[in-house]
Amino acid sequence: MNRRIKVHGNVQGVFFRKNTQQKAVELGLRGWVKNEEDGTVSLEIEGELHSILAMQSWLRLGPPDSSVESLEISNGEDQGYLDFLILQ
Repeated sequence: MNRRIKVHGNVQGVFFRKNTQQKAVELGLRGWVKNEEDGTVSLEIEGELHSILAMQSWLRLGPPDSSVESLEISNGEDQGYLDFLILQ
């Protein structure tokens, strides 16, 4: 299963990507996370539905020092990712 997620709020410059990577690995998810020019953070995640739903719940709160306003979530096509990367 694949989900694409865009996170809105105060989510850049607060170690959001690193914390997201750590949570994804903990949940057994694969994919990537990156900062966008508009101040949002984008993710593409693949894994079991229960892990994806757990990640979505975690993202709604975000790591310490972040302030998540909203999530845009859409279904994507499986890409066969092998790990979870932070993209520049």
